Amino acid sequence: MRRTLALAASLLAATAGVSATRGEQWWAHVQVLAADDMKGRITGSPDHLRAADYVIGKLKALGLEPAGVNGFLQPVAFTEQRILGAETKASLEGPDGSVPIGVPDAMIVSGGGGAAREAIDAPLVFAGYGLRIPEAKHDDFAGLDVKGKIVVVIAGGPSTISGALKSNARSERTRYLAEKGALGIIALTPPKQIEIPWPRRMLVASQPAMFLADPALRDIKTPFFSAMFDTAKSELLFKGSGHRFEEVAALADASKPVAGFDLAQRLKVKVAAQRRDVMSANVVARMPGSDPALRSENVVVSAHLDGLGVGEPIKGDTIYNGAMDDASGVATVLEIAAKLKAEGAKPKRSILFLFVTAEEKGLLGSRYFASRPTVPAKSIVADLNFDMPLPLWPLETVLVLGAEESSLGEVAKAVSVAQGLPLVPDPLPDRNSFTRSDQFSFIRQGIPAVAFKFGFARGTPQEAIEKEWRAVRYHSPSDDVDQPVEKEEAVKLNDFVAEMALRVANGPARPTWNADSAFKKFVRP
Repeated sequence: MRRTLALAASLLAATAGVSATRGEQWWAHVQVLAADDMKGRITGSPDHLRAADYVIGKLKALGLEPAGVNGFLQPVAFTEQRILGAETKASLEGPDGSVPIGVPDAMIVSGGGGAAREAIDAPLVFAGYGLRIPEAKHDDFAGLDVKGKIVVVIAGGPSTISGALKSNARSERTRYLAEKGALGIIALTPPKQIEIPWPRRMLVASQPAMFLADPALRDIKTPFFSAMFDTAKSELLFKGSGHRFEEVAALADASKPVAGFDLAQRLKVKVAAQRRDVMSANVVARMPGSDPALRSENVVVSAHLDGLGVGEPIKGDTIYNGAMDDASGVATVLEIAAKLKAEGAKPKRSILFLFVTAEEKGLLGSRYFASRPTVPAKSIVADLNFDMPLPLWPLETVLVLGAEESSLGEVAKAVSVAQGLPLVPDPLPDRNSFTRSDQFSFIRQGIPAVAFKFGFARGTPQEAIEKEWRAVRYHSPSDDVDQPVEKEEAVKLNDFVAEMALRVANGPARPTWNADSAFKKFVRP
């Protein structure tokens, strides 16, 4: 049975009195943060606040300075939006007449991004991968009329385009489509790209979404419809079009070009939603720099503290503990801070240890911090982020997401050589990992950023382990402290990033984007 908070805390106290290994010390934080008593640390809950108090206690014990606006805290205002699936009515109007679409058993309507469009009746158009990438002379929307329509897209992208470019294009397309007059978007997933089985997605969809209360920080200022469709039922959207989902899915699974075309269906939806105001907070601590000329600059080391809370039961368990996602990352940032303090590190630049809220709600806490930091915005030189590093096998290689985009990649290479840990490229670039976690909030502000995971290659036993973990434990109650974890191997990655943080903090120049990086465009004058 998973340990309670009280038991985990007593174990942590006990290890302080004996020579616990560093892996056990790291794991002790995970045991506290992912205990059943923490109830999944959902944003805005008393449980998330207790998790924040635990982190603050550790930061104080290390002698780190508070760097929030209220001590260690940076409060953030949200609007919580819950889509009521049982009361939401949807149908496809087309060649077979009116075909009811179950919500969420066939279609999951997103409550994130902003206030949901409450009523919609619009034609559908298929836009292939839905990627607009001027740098690669690729535009799936060219020649398509999207005004007044719902745009259907499929996951993936041409193999000839880098994963970073594709990820960035996906992050920008909703705003682009809204500007072009589209009313909404439906995302499809080809069979070989499924990460989470649809029944589990349905369970998570029952939880409320959130968006930032301040409209200035949202990508879209007006209501916009956003949904995903069950792969097993996506054929319904293509009826009468002369095309089949099976055909386009096969092309997407092979990363081949996928053309767009008009669909013969209209989607009619009446969305039922509930909203309420929620407050939560980021936690920020500072290790002051030692160099008079550089200490006003800041290197950020980050992870997200929030989880999915209490949700629909799976095998009778309702607590989505979030041990790997992302209590493990929080523990790693705490242990990096502890390592630097224990070794008497005197970084020239200051180092900020940032524990953000609302990552699971759409990177919202990090977006707020990166947009309205508690330090001068120009002082932040880089972000090194942890989200599910997944120490599930011996650490032999390191995946540094974004290493090829900025000079942080050269720092990573130097540490790689020094520690004998080769770097590997992203084995699954169409997963969009580089833009799916909090580092992307910093990138959008023009700040070089990278994220870290245990490396693996396609076709290896490690890939099989990672795939099974995502299919079984990712965003489910079984992501708890009873799962097998390589605790001592986790510390090796902690040391890798601790060394990177020091090298960035002590470097003569700030990190810069590479000349050919698509993310240079975010740099502000």
